[in-house]
Amino acid sequence: MPSVGTSTSAPVAQSQPAGVRYGPALALLASLFFMWGFITVINNTLLPHLRSVFELNYTQTTLIESVWFIAYFVASIPSAKLIEWVGYKKSLVIGLLTMAAGAVGMMLAAMIPSYGVTLVMLFIIASGITLLQVAANPYVAVCGKPETASARLNLVQALNSMGTMLAPMFGAYLILGRTKGGTAQEGTVVLTQAERLADAQSVILPYALVAGVLVVLAIIIARFPLPAMVSDSDDAREKRKHIISPELFKHRNLVFGIPAIFIYLIAEIGVGNLFINFVSRPDIGNMSLEQAGHYLTFLWGGMMVGRFVGSAIMSRFDAAHVLAVFSIGAFITMLVTSFADGHVAMWSLILVGLFHSIMFPTIFTLGIKGLGPLTEEASGLLVMAIAGGALVFVQGWIADAYDLQTSFLLTAACELYVLFYALWGSKPTHAEPEPEVASS
Repeated sequence: MPSVGTSTSAPVAQSQPAGVRYGPALALLASLFFMWGFITVINNTLLPHLRSVFELNYTQTTLIESVWFIAYFVASIPSAKLIEWVGYKKSLVIGLLTMAAGAVGMMLAAMIPSYGVTLVMLFIIASGITLLQVAANPYVAVCGKPETASARLNLVQALNSMGTMLAPMFGAYLILGRTKGGTAQEGTVVLTQAERLADAQSVILPYALVAGVLVVLAIIIARFPLPAMVSDSDDAREKRKHIISPELFKHRNLVFGIPAIFIYLIAEIGVGNLFINFVSRPDIGNMSLEQAGHYLTFLWGGMMVGRFVGSAIMSRFDAAHVLAVFSIGAFITMLVTSFADGHVAMWSLILVGLFHSIMFPTIFTLGIKGLGPLTEEASGLLVMAIAGGALVFVQGWIADAYDLQTSFLLTAACELYVLFYALWGSKPTHAEPEPEVASS
């Protein structure tokens, strides 16, 4: 999942004593990246579960994930303001406690059970994750030498991918594997009222475990001596009071990069959300929802592998050209998914995770290329575009109106826009002078 945070300021570390060890702080911060990746992907096993419990159509099912991504749009600016008010460390603690409160709320929603309350609690969890994203990335950037900041961010993002890879196994075992609906094939059983209530309550244990881990992390971070942060210059703070600079929209790579992030998120989230329902179908994988949940691990594992492989490839080849090749691969796999049958369609959908792997970070990097002092504002706009995941309900509507397999043609269309961006939209129109970096 995307793990780039937005920040309205450019924090720096206070002077640290010689020989300070950043390793323990980085390990603790990496756990945050792991947790929000883990919790986000639990939704992929939660959605088919909720679809069974509440007898939802695909539009209602994908609306759950839409609510999740609306939180990115709604909570990002308030998160930045909160950080300015209470500081980065306290914001990390508040973000974790907000997520824990949402997890407890999910337990209450399961006891009722209530579709509406579930939506509210997922929005609260996602808002807490948004706050973590806004606060954690700057912390990682200052925990060490400036010239190795990129390597540190890549490392913790790999931990984020590990969380997304392990979450399906957790969800398949503790949610789908403990329910009647989850151990049956898609659409083959009709649950009684008592069975729906019993299935709904299966999420109490996993969310209790999640809430407990989040509270423990919050306590540890509150007591841990993380590197101190100081505000940036008065000049930079003054610039943040201004309306977004019109100069930004003279840069083609940014203008087309914002919708590229927005559209890509529709593709990534749609695949993840509908994967289990699709793979479990008798004409595709012919398995239970629980078994399909285990295959989801391969999808997210492919994204983790692809990030390492893609990073190595881009050290030798142009990033835009690599993005073009990966987008063509994704387009082909989605066509196969849309028209093939059986395990061919299943494995092609799994394979798209490998091709999706580099898309978000590469689009993001190309989008801010050559923007110089405008980079910070551009980064904020690109992160806001993560809200594109909220439009995944469009794929749900297509699945209801036509067919679930046909709905993946929307994903294929999204890949074509990424290809357009790689070949033409990502080319900078002109470069701004790079900002000066003050020496410590």
